[in-house]
Order: sequence, then structure tokens, then C-alpha cells
Amino acid sequence: MTVAEIMSTMNENNPGAMPNDAVLQHLRQRRSVSANALAEPGPDARMLEAMLGIAARVPDHKKLAPWRFIVLKGEARAAFGDRLAEIWAAIEPDASAIKLETERTRFARAPLVVAVVSSPRPHPACPEWEQQLSAGAVCFNLLHAAAGMGFGAQWITEWYGYDERVKAAFGLAAQERFAGFVYIGTARERPGDRDRPDLAAITSAPAGPLG
Repeated sequence: MTVAEIMSTMNENNPGAMPNDAVLQHLRQRRSVSANALAEPGPDARMLEAMLGIAARVPDHKKLAPWRFIVLKGEARAAFGDRLAEIWAAIEPDASAIKLETERTRFARAPLVVAVVSSPRPHPACPEWEQQLSAGAVCFNLLHAAAGMGFGAQWITEWYGYDERVKAAFGLAAQERFAGFVYIGTARERPGDRDRPDLAAITSAPAGPLG
């Protein structure tokens, strides 16, 4: 169904609705841009502040804000890249110079990298899983914010998103983990679309009580 058809159906079924075709168009066409395809310029300080504000507008049961941001730009990207290379050398002592350089320059693939940290807090009415889902929503909202300002972005984790030594290097607490790293910059190329799931194969509507 096209955006025009969606809008027409909404107007027929709910005349009082206030659809936003620009939002629908964006959501239907949204694509991540590979970190390897991102270049300068990246967002400036004011843009970044606005992006993070948008990213933080997510479902957040009990208003716990169970996530935080770590921003890597400029020299910080190289410093943390050096640490990645050191950690990988310890993981794989026989790693080639090419592999170590790949790790050293990971954060240099984009002008800006935002690490989104899932930081759950004990709460009797808000399970940790809900808080982790909220952190994932933050990552996705950040992709939308970047796209809305004309930038390309990619949300990835890769091996360093799960390594305890990397967590320590970034100062994460024991209960924290990386929800992901969002790379942001100017897209050198725009990716085409990719295959999408067959909705009929993943959608069901139970006819009666379960169990």
C-alpha cells in the first residue's frame, strides 16, 4: 500500500484523524547507512543536542530514564580506538597488523559515534526487560532524528558492544550494557531497499482463548 492509499484509507475510516504524510513517507523508506559509507560533516553541537532530545522521547515506564549517552567525536574516537586495538590484541595475540588497524579505526568511520547505554534501575513496577526495550527505542529514535536532519546513521554493536574490558574502558557500571553504538555522518551513498519480512508469515490473530 502506498502512502497515498494509506492516507485515503485513514480519511475514510476516521475523518477526524490528522495523518502526517511526511512521517509515513519517512517510515516507509527509512534505511540505515553503513558506517563505512559515512563521512564529514557530522552534526554540530546544537544538532547533536536536538538529536539526543528526540532520541530520549521514548516510552519510559515510571519515568526512570534507564539509559544514557556517551558521545565520541574528535580525538576521543582515536583514543578509544587505540583501546579497542589493545583489547583485540589480547583476545587474538596473532592478529595481523591489518586486523589491529581495523579495530583501531572503528570509531573513525563516522564523524560522530553515540554509545547508548542501557542503565536499568531496580523498580518493583518496571521489570528490567521493559527498561532494556526502552533503551533500544532510544537507539532507533536517534536514527530517525539523524535522518530528519539530513544525516545518515547506523545502529550497530559488533564485538566490542559485548566485551567486559570495553565496558570498563567506557566506565559502565556492573548492571549496565551497551544497547548499541549509533554512527552518524553525511552519507557518501544512499543504500537501496532490502528484502523485508513477509507480513503474513509473522502476523497472527488468535480466534479464541489461549491454552
